[in-house]
Amino acid sequence: MATGIWISLAAYFLLMLGIGVYAWRKSTSNSEEYMLGGRNLPPSVAALSAGASDMSGWLLLGLPGALFVSGLSQSWIGIGLFIGAWVNWVVVAPRLRQQTEEYDNSLTIPGFLGNRFPSQARLLRIVSAIVIVVFFAVYTASGLVGGGKLFVSAFNGGYMSGVLLTLGIVMVYTVMGGFLAVSLTDFVQGIIMMLALVIMPIVILTTGQGDGIATAADRLREAVGPDYLSLTAGLTFMGWLSAVAWGLGYFGQPHIIVRFMAIRSVKEVPTARNIGMSWMAVSLIGAISLGIFGRAYAERNGLEVADPETIFIILSNLLFHPLVTGFLYAALLAAIMSTVSSQLLVASSSLTEDIYHTVFKRDATDRELVTVGRIAVLLVGLVAVVIASNPDAQVLGLVSNAWAGFGAAFGPLIILALTWKRMTGAGAVAGLIVGAVVVGVWIMLGLSSTLYEIVPGFIAAWIAIVVVSNMTPDTGEYRAPKTV
Repeated sequence: MATGIWISLAAYFLLMLGIGVYAWRKSTSNSEEYMLGGRNLPPSVAALSAGASDMSGWLLLGLPGALFVSGLSQSWIGIGLFIGAWVNWVVVAPRLRQQTEEYDNSLTIPGFLGNRFPSQARLLRIVSAIVIVVFFAVYTASGLVGGGKLFVSAFNGGYMSGVLLTLGIVMVYTVMGGFLAVSLTDFVQGIIMMLALVIMPIVILTTGQGDGIATAADRLREAVGPDYLSLTAGLTFMGWLSAVAWGLGYFGQPHIIVRFMAIRSVKEVPTARNIGMSWMAVSLIGAISLGIFGRAYAERNGLEVADPETIFIILSNLLFHPLVTGFLYAALLAAIMSTVSSQLLVASSSLTEDIYHTVFKRDATDRELVTVGRIAVLLVGLVAVVIASNPDAQVLGLVSNAWAGFGAAFGPLIILALTWKRMTGAGAVAGLIVGAVVVGVWIMLGLSSTLYEIVPGFIAAWIAIVVVSNMTPDTGEYRAPKTV
């Protein structure tokens, strides 16, 4: 492997570890700092941290791979995500930032739900924490699969070596620096990811005998088929609905919405939203372009691509100087690590705050909770390694299952808890359980190929919350916000 690649990767690794050390010294003195960064994130850091922890290796591996194989119709996933993210910033972000502080300074999503519905506080915190840990183990595994694929494709190394190396690096700065380390590294990683997704399509179209957009389009229509560049050809209504329904998942992703809780103030939410949505637009367009133009490059040069999800890795190696290739590999690692670290920390926070502190030791000290949180990070990571041990696993498949689980279990629950004063604790429990169970059953019955499981799960959870809340007495658990 060229020296330049290792130089770029070494610089990236040292930067991540340096941020971990800085955060360790700056913001790990108590559980609020370790789990939420002291609620002091600037809008730019909160925005890019939310975006980078959201997109993960899916942005550079899964989405380009889907477009590489099936064409432009797969971009409906990105369109649905963009709409969902915007609504999430408008509806959920300001309310969650305000209400989590007003409801007894809640540090986790299960903690907020317990404080919002005190009649069912213990059950809500335990059940939601279990759901978070289970689905995050799967979600984290998807990132580790991406790390394993990078190690195999780029370095001709062993798959499990790549999985363990990816986890090991993330573990170091997450265990050391907690939420602040994760957020600051996400900010840097988000910038790297966006630059890579801007650079790659441009170079594909302009390097050597580059086609240009019009020529590439003609080549694709001729080599792959006239429907390849159509947004609708061959797309059924159920297929379209399954794609755009990815946007429903945003309202229930704990590793994303926890960033809303950490912004410095409610007044800074619109600024963070504008930064985050701009970043997302550029990154999604880049990922879509990478998949489409990567296929054009492959057709032009007779390039065999055994695993379409590795097209970013293959082109990084073929088209760039080793120093730049190293930077692009770092971008892929950034996409993977930003999400893995966020998921590990949120799962750890739930295990620590909502199970250990709530169930086992109410009088635990801040120092003890930080220590338990670090141990929990290690445990969740080890479970994710077991799930990721299958080298044939698909990143997009693992992400879609976990995304649907969170979106259905927590999406309706969070929206209604923030906006509907008549909602009761019994309704909250019903929605949480029904959403998670419907998604799990839908997957086990093999119905996901007909309709993405988030759709029935989200609808069923919403109905369960409304019906059960209206059937149970209103105990006055809603507190009117101090400001609008």
